[in-house]
Amino acid sequence: MREYVFEVALCAHLERATDWVLARQLGAAVAEPGARVMDVVGVVPSRPAFDRRAALTDGTVPRAVLEGAVGPGRAVPVEEAFDCHPERVPEVLEAGLDAGVLELERRRGRRLVRTTARYPEGWFARLVGVENKPDLAAPGDLARQLRLDVALGLFDEVWLATASYVTRAHLNRLPDAVGVWRVDPDAGERETVREATPLDAAGPGVEPLAEHPGRTDVATVPAAAKARARRRVAERAYGKGWRPATLPACAHAGATADGRPHCGAFERVVDPGSECGPDCPAHEPGDPPATDPEGLRDARTPWVRDPAGFASRQSGLDRFR
Repeated sequence: MREYVFEVALCAHLERATDWVLARQLGAAVAEPGARVMDVVGVVPSRPAFDRRAALTDGTVPRAVLEGAVGPGRAVPVEEAFDCHPERVPEVLEAGLDAGVLELERRRGRRLVRTTARYPEGWFARLVGVENKPDLAAPGDLARQLRLDVALGLFDEVWLATASYVTRAHLNRLPDAVGVWRVDPDAGERETVREATPLDAAGPGVEPLAEHPGRTDVATVPAAAKARARRRVAERAYGKGWRPATLPACAHAGATADGRPHCGAFERVVDPGSECGPDCPAHEPGDPPATDPEGLRDARTPWVRDPAGFASRQSGLDRFR
C-alpha cells in the first residue's frame, strides 16, 4: 500500500476517533530544521485557551509575529515588531494582516502595528507525533527517525502506525517509548499493539545530527527552544490540516465522503502527487472537481473556519505605503 493512501486513511480515522486537530508532513527537528518530518501530527486541545486560539484565525499565526516584539498593547514601529530578516518584514506583515491577527496604523508619518488580541498560551494540551510505515518489511530509516523523536522529546507521545503484523522482533528494534498501532485502513480500524510512554516534552532534549562509525553528533536543545518549536508545530498544524486543497484536473477525479482523493477509473483512493496526471493511462482532462476540505474540517474537528476574530478593521498594506 502506498504510504500516502495509508496516511490519509489514518488521518480520516483519527479525525473520527479523537478531538485532535490533525495535519500531515510537518517539520519535527529543532537544531537542524528539515532533518525530520513527522508524517502525522495531532494537536490535542486544551480548553478554554483553545477556543480563544480558534477565535484568532483559521490560519497559521506567523512565527515572526509570535516571537517578535509586537503585542496587543502599545503599537510599535513595523521595522521593530518582528523577529526576522528586514527583507521579510513586508511578507510577515502582509500574512499577519491577511490572517486578521495584526492591525496597522499610521501615526506622524510612521507605520505602527499591534496584534488584535493577546496570544493564548497553553492552548494545546499535548502534541502527538505519528510515523507511518505500512510495511515493516521495508523499514528504511525508521529506527533512526524514532530514536531522534524520543531523544528530542518534541512531542508528548510518539506512535508508529503500520498495516503489518507486528512481531516481538519488530518491537525490539524500536525505542521502548514508541507506541505501536496496527491499522486496517480499509476497515478504518486501529489496534494498540503497545502503548506509548509519555516523553519529557517540557524539558531539554538531545537532537542527533549525524551518525559516524562509533560516533553520533548531537545538539542539546534547551527547554525554551523546544517550547518555541512545539508552538510552531502546533500553529502550522492548526493552519494546514491534512486534506489536499485541490483535486486533479481529470474527469475521473473525485473525493470520498471524508475528503480523501478518489479515482473513479480505478475505484480507489489515490495519491494525486504520484499517480495522477497525463502519464496515467486512465487520464481524461477535465476541470478539478469542486471540494470543500475546510467545510469538512470545520464540521468534524474543533478547528473553526473563518472566525470573527478580534480586528477592529481590515487594514490592507496599500493604505499605509
